[in-house]
Amino acid sequence: MKQHPGQAHHVTPADRGQTLAAFLRSRLGGASWSRVQKLVRSRHVLVHGNVCIDAARRLKEGEVVKVLEVAAAAPPKVDDVKVVHVDDDVVVVDKPTGVTTTRHHEELSWPAHRKQMQPTLEELVPDAIGRHLAARYGSVEGRAAPKRRRIPPVSAVHRIDRETSGLVVFARNVPAARILAEQFRMHTTHRRYLAIVVGRAKARTITSNLVRDRGDGRRGSGVGEDGKEAITHVTPMEHFGDDYTLVECRLETGRTHQIRIHMAESGHVVCGERVYASSRRDGKQDESRAPRVMLHAAELGFVHPVSGENLRFTSPLPADIRRVLAWLRKAYPPQ
Repeated sequence: MKQHPGQAHHVTPADRGQTLAAFLRSRLGGASWSRVQKLVRSRHVLVHGNVCIDAARRLKEGEVVKVLEVAAAAPPKVDDVKVVHVDDDVVVVDKPTGVTTTRHHEELSWPAHRKQMQPTLEELVPDAIGRHLAARYGSVEGRAAPKRRRIPPVSAVHRIDRETSGLVVFARNVPAARILAEQFRMHTTHRRYLAIVVGRAKARTITSNLVRDRGDGRRGSGVGEDGKEAITHVTPMEHFGDDYTLVECRLETGRTHQIRIHMAESGHVVCGERVYASSRRDGKQDESRAPRVMLHAAELGFVHPVSGENLRFTSPLPADIRRVLAWLRKAYPPQ
């Protein structure tokens, strides 16, 4: 059964600079201002895959505005962030879907109450650390839980997309941030993702030059001095007929949206993808019922910035991806 999650509208050169409210009014048959603002406030609108609750946001050419039939889920809370490892220098967390890693530049000037309505992972992590430490020490027999104290802000050294779930590391001091950032810049970290993609994907290494604008206003492979080399190693883990594949994607580089772009351009779009469409005419349609981009950061490894120890962490697939896999296994049983 095909899924019809809502209407998608592309921002053209003529639309550039319009507010989200004005753009939606023009696309929704002259809908009233109050109706448009209610749609935005009630989390029915995505801009380039992210929930947008700002009707006055100015749009950029190439962005995709989607009106959802059902409101997007409320943003995750502190309790949804699992601390996998924490010490004086680093913290590794398991990121839930539905939250951005850091705040976008245009959101930095938002007032505090507005930021609290849609917090970032970076803003949630200090409280998550505090709760984790209180629970850990409180569970030790004969020891009282320590008083909650304010945890200093953490610093992001890499990012994963809002809809992507899985492992993220933050630095807890400036020296650690500098050393970790250098590891990511030099691509010496270990990053393994799992994704459900459309079609029967094969083992391959995808190498391309990723640019900010591939010609249609979106990121993608192309030519140009501003491009950066991107390398993704793809290994199929489980096939579902010729229609879907669970793949492992190991990053040799870590560019923005690298896996989503590489898989879409290879004709195997990640299930639930709303921004990048397959560039191949023979690309199959996504009928997986995926509620979001089916991409999970399953493994993360790096060298500890102080001890020099090689650390590696794993994260199990979250419930929403497991549900899609269960449906695929039922719909496409082994022959």
